[in-house]
Amino acid sequence: MTGGQSGTPRLKTAEATSVNRREQILEAAVVVFAEHGYFRATTAQVAEKVGISQPYIFKLFKNKEELFVAALDRAFERIIRSFQSVTASPGELLNETIRVYEQLMETHPSEIVLQVQAFGIRDEAIRQAVQKGMQEVIRLVEGKFIAAGIANPEVEVSTFMANGMLCNIAMVLEMPSLKPKHLKLD
Repeated sequence: MTGGQSGTPRLKTAEATSVNRREQILEAAVVVFAEHGYFRATTAQVAEKVGISQPYIFKLFKNKEELFVAALDRAFERIIRSFQSVTASPGELLNETIRVYEQLMETHPSEIVLQVQAFGIRDEAIRQAVQKGMQEVIRLVEGKFIAAGIANPEVEVSTFMANGMLCNIAMVLEMPSLKPKHLKLD
């Protein structure tokens, strides 16, 4: 009786530790990839940042590409969760969505850098992850704009996404003067 009962908590603890370790690896991977770029970053650097052995990374991710894609997916998931939580009146929805994205740029800059890097990587799995993430963001924002009754939602989403990309480039190049200028809507 004690074997079955005591085995279950240990199994749950091991699963929780594995999930936590995976999160630590992804957090470290985002930082390492943002600092060094995809091609110069190594899984050894990620392992060192987490304080684990490199082989442990390969228990969870079969290669560097899979690790990068998982980190990229995580970055897009954060954007999607943030945009899902946006609530504002139709007149303030665009401004609130911009504010939320600017906040993400401040709190998770390495994830933004990771996305900018991914745009230039010709690897098929990475390209597909970027396409999927961008499509999900566009679909979510457009759905919110349509629900709010914003006129020409596809144009507004396109402008919003273009401005977001320019914000990303301005951040990565450390050129705040490139950031889009917004009119204050009264």
